[in-house]
Amino acid sequence: MADALQSVGSNSAALFSLRVHRGDGMVLLGMNWKRGTPSRDFVGFAIEYREPGGDRFFAVRNRLAFPGVDGGVNPQTLSSKVSPIQLFRWVHFPRNAHLEGRFIYRVTPMFMNSRGELSEGKPQTAALELRRETWPGRMNVSFTRGFVSSQAFVDRYGGKDAVRELLPGRAEDGLQFVSSHRDSEGALEWMGFEACEVLLRVLDEAIADPTARVYAVLYDLNEPRLLERYCQLGSRLKIVIDDDGSHGAADSPESQAAERLRVTAGASNVVRHHMGKLQHNKLIAVDGKNPVCICGSTNHSWRGLYVQNNHLVLLRCRSAVKIFVAAAERYFGNPGGRPGAFSETDSAGWSDLKLRGIDARVTFSPHSKQNAVLSEIAADISSATSSVLFSLAFLYQTEGEISRAIAGLGKRRGMFCCGVSDKPVKGLSGGSGIRMHHKFVVLDFDKPTARVYFGSYNFSKAADGQNGENLLLVRDRRVATSFAIEALRIYDHYQFRVKQLQAATAQRVLQLKPSPVTKSERPWWSDWYTEKVRIRDRELFG
Repeated sequence: MADALQSVGSNSAALFSLRVHRGDGMVLLGMNWKRGTPSRDFVGFAIEYREPGGDRFFAVRNRLAFPGVDGGVNPQTLSSKVSPIQLFRWVHFPRNAHLEGRFIYRVTPMFMNSRGELSEGKPQTAALELRRETWPGRMNVSFTRGFVSSQAFVDRYGGKDAVRELLPGRAEDGLQFVSSHRDSEGALEWMGFEACEVLLRVLDEAIADPTARVYAVLYDLNEPRLLERYCQLGSRLKIVIDDDGSHGAADSPESQAAERLRVTAGASNVVRHHMGKLQHNKLIAVDGKNPVCICGSTNHSWRGLYVQNNHLVLLRCRSAVKIFVAAAERYFGNPGGRPGAFSETDSAGWSDLKLRGIDARVTFSPHSKQNAVLSEIAADISSATSSVLFSLAFLYQTEGEISRAIAGLGKRRGMFCCGVSDKPVKGLSGGSGIRMHHKFVVLDFDKPTARVYFGSYNFSKAADGQNGENLLLVRDRRVATSFAIEALRIYDHYQFRVKQLQAATAQRVLQLKPSPVTKSERPWWSDWYTEKVRIRDRELFG
């Protein structure tokens, strides 16, 4: 059966269950054995998919392989029918995820006999419509890919030399930098993924609409394609650009951008400030024939678009645009960046975005003590009953209510808590990634009460009471599931990177585990049936 969120395999003869969850430009496949534990000769899953209207299946490929008779391991990526996936869930980026119609996934359990020969069990199939817009015509969640250090990036575009050719070495050089890479367009499109595509399209639509007025409140601005588009808007643009720290230097990209925009938009349409600490927003509101606004964690910079893991959310709704324009005007009308002058306005309270069929609210920082939201977010995290998934940059800097709430969940039976910060956090287990810049928390994604907090807001006291920020609370399973899959994607990626580094340090090669030869050997799947976290993981997604 299939619905908007997930599809479930229905083959009663198969030994396992399959559940395919819809993300944005990606899917999460969850598998679970139906009865008891798998047999000891079970060595993983082969995963294949067929595009809408296609006549053949493509095999998902695996970077790990079984050792050969000589102990060596094939370094090439191989079909998962030859090198099965030894996990009970897998995030997949299908080619052409934007195609209308149903993608069909076929997952087959693979077994290995004592001679190392593989055989197939009964498969499960499930069909799911993806389409790139989360809620067509209303809300679209999009992400950057972020993994310039991944093997996938190296395979497509090269290693460290490719990064130097594609990206400026310093943020200060951003506006003058020109890529020398042989396939810069393709590489930047791959790294920016859907978020960059959405951002450029919105600005192009605004340029093409002579009635559109554009309001932007930005922290970073050093990406030349974006600045060029803002310049093309002329006097139809009103913009606030942060001037804290290095941004305030006379030769910073932000200062250079402001000077250019004072010429094209008019000096009265450009404001520089940093509120109590930072003007940390990354928001755009377009008031025109096609009203639209943008929010999230994606800075208007090379690093924000092409290096970091970030989200960018598009809202197509006139009532939402009115709320975003009001906030932008209040930032704009506060040239001194006085927190108190903003925190007493309606923008600092929760506002219903009135998106058709979606329960979504927004608040803008800085807040006062009376309308602060940090404590209520911590309380909501503590109230989760099923799962909490997060990607929180700078959590290591903000020890307090949020980190305590997340740490407390790990002690509760039946709770699955998983996530990444950009650096290790005391008291929390999980991954860390230096290029992770998200700020989101997903609560109970598998329940009717599913909800997600996201935006530029760093879930800290500074974000609550000093910085200019946007924070959204959306109570919707489709949106929550998109963020949940993104959290798992990043977590799995950095966990694998850690294993690669550990293996390299120990001078060994990562490999798949063959079926056990002796009774004392454990099969690859044993941890998924003995460790509490993995048991809950397997049961929750499969």
